[in-house]
Amino acid sequence: MMKTIDNLAVADKRVLVRADLNVPLEGGRVTDDGRIQAALPTLNTLLDRGAEVIVCSHLGRPKGAPDPKYSLAPVAGRLGDMLGRRVRLAADTVGPSARAAVSELRPGGVVMLENLRFNAAETSKDDVQRGLFADQLAELADQYVSDGFGAVHRKHASVYDVALRLPHAAGYLVKAEVDALGRLTANIRRPYVVALGGAKVADKFDAFGSLITAADRILVGGAMAFPFLVARGDKVGTSLLEASQVAAAADLLERAAPGQIELPSDVVVAAEPGGSGTVVPANAIPSDQMALDIGPQTAMRFAAALFPAQTVFWNGPMGMFEREPYAGGTLAVAQALLDGEAFTVVGGGDTGAAIRALGFAEDAFGYVSTGGGASLEFIQGKTLPGLAALEE
Repeated sequence: MMKTIDNLAVADKRVLVRADLNVPLEGGRVTDDGRIQAALPTLNTLLDRGAEVIVCSHLGRPKGAPDPKYSLAPVAGRLGDMLGRRVRLAADTVGPSARAAVSELRPGGVVMLENLRFNAAETSKDDVQRGLFADQLAELADQYVSDGFGAVHRKHASVYDVALRLPHAAGYLVKAEVDALGRLTANIRRPYVVALGGAKVADKFDAFGSLITAADRILVGGAMAFPFLVARGDKVGTSLLEASQVAAAADLLERAAPGQIELPSDVVVAAEPGGSGTVVPANAIPSDQMALDIGPQTAMRFAAALFPAQTVFWNGPMGMFEREPYAGGTLAVAQALLDGEAFTVVGGGDTGAAIRALGFAEDAFGYVSTGGGASLEFIQGKTLPGLAALEE
């Protein structure tokens, strides 16, 4: 059984909250604050109940040492604006600055530790090294709250080991994620349609085999489609492609039921992303051009497949939605989900960012997950270390 913060007496207690504030930055500015927004219900509740809150998170992939490019300073500033109170950023994770900032905390106050991944032990495969870092984090607090769902599939010090050392509970975000994603693993309402896209292909290949056994139809767009197109004999020009994934795609096409996997029939191509794009058949991509979106014919076909669905899992945009000429496929999928009656889980940070960038309200969808890799592993039935550590 997993406790939530409603089961903790937090007044006058120092509460370490592991959030997932791994947000996109540009020029030292947060460009999409969806993950910060998702952390607010838990943080506001703890603060309103008189807790002394210590927020910790990772940002990007620094190489186990401080790197100004990955500082959480812009995130602390945006979080403070959204909370309506000062968020003091410590200059380190467990060093003198962190200890000093925590010692000065009072009920209703917030301190943010600097990027957890500035310490190599956070992500260490060595249990002892990771445990020593977890000991230092645990010394800062009286209680631990896990609210960074996007990281719960990682056996990291702040995600797994600290929970074993302190009285702990799930935050509202983790609880909501588990409840929503649970609807994709038991008593699924059918037809169940999965839409996969995006540029981060490797994690989705790991999940694809499980999805074949669960989903009625799988719609494949974005860079996810290119290994499948090559596997069936097509050329994809200069499109983003990991050649090592072609064999896996061929195996999945062979394992799937006839028509279960649907690939693009047309795509929008350009020599480089700055162009306006041209629609061509998916099996006729010019050798000097790259596919940057699914084409209008494919978008209509995918929308028609999504409209009658009763359950939908969507992970990954259909193209480079950040540029208007290549946003049409993602826009069509999002609109089809709104027009239909399916319970929809939108999974992954990029997909959530896409619907926000295209002007859709998050609450118009069944659930917008903050965790891409975590959500994929959850619906496969894998044990997620960060959740296992919370179980009583």
